[in-house]
Amino acid sequence: MQLIRNKVIPMLTALALVCSAVVASAQQPARADVEAFLKVTGFDVALESIRLSADSAPRMLGLEADDFGSEWQRLVREVFDTQIMHDMAINILEKTLTQPLLTHAAGFYDSDLGQRLVAVENSSHMVEEEGLKSESGGQIIEGLTRIGSPRVALLKRLNSASGGEDTSLRSIQEVQIRFLMAAAGAGVVELQMDEPDLREAMRAQEGELRAQLRQGALEGAAYTYQAFSDDEVLAYAKALEHPDMQRVYELMNVVQYEIMANRFEAVADRLRVMQPSQDL
Repeated sequence: MQLIRNKVIPMLTALALVCSAVVASAQQPARADVEAFLKVTGFDVALESIRLSADSAPRMLGLEADDFGSEWQRLVREVFDTQIMHDMAINILEKTLTQPLLTHAAGFYDSDLGQRLVAVENSSHMVEEEGLKSESGGQIIEGLTRIGSPRVALLKRLNSASGGEDTSLRSIQEVQIRFLMAAAGAGVVELQMDEPDLREAMRAQEGELRAQLRQGALEGAAYTYQAFSDDEVLAYAKALEHPDMQRVYELMNVVQYEIMANRFEAVADRLRVMQPSQDL
């Protein structure tokens, strides 16, 4: 992703702060090791799944993807090209991921449990049917809650260990702001408020968004890990709670959202020639 403009602290600046303390004193991995890391952890599939979020871009402008006809799918294929996103991730991780952190994370995910987890996570990432994970996961949570199962607490612990809620909250806001500012800059839409007011409006909605993210993450975890035992879910949570894995997840979360925001900015630029501004 490109740096955030208009007096906004870039995500990559935050990324540098996250990793600066360790990069200076640890060996950076070779490109081939980073490539292997993406595959063994399933992060390559997580990046590919970013394209599934593309249809939310027109909704931010009060439209639907269908409003653009067949041109929309062509735009998604080109802008959210897997190789482009893959190369962006490799370039960032080469500079920020250290060999000790890579070795630690890859060691867990290369285990039997780790590979089974990656397989179901990869499958879950690429679910395209809207609402499937939420509906199925919600039914699982409802059933577990009814019988007083400790599984719900384990899933919450797992989600907490992944460190995704706060990062997701801030990153979703940045993606939306960057997309809207890029769309305004491209003349696609005229914003009724400037960036500071836009940020303030989003801050006012943080409570509701946080609750939605928390519930969505719980439903997603219930759906994704339904075939795993409580002991296996607990083992995964403990693995993610290790300080080295915490650093790895913090880095991967930021990289994923940085790439997402970059691609959404590219979408905004392309919309300029796809749809007359007066129709928006």
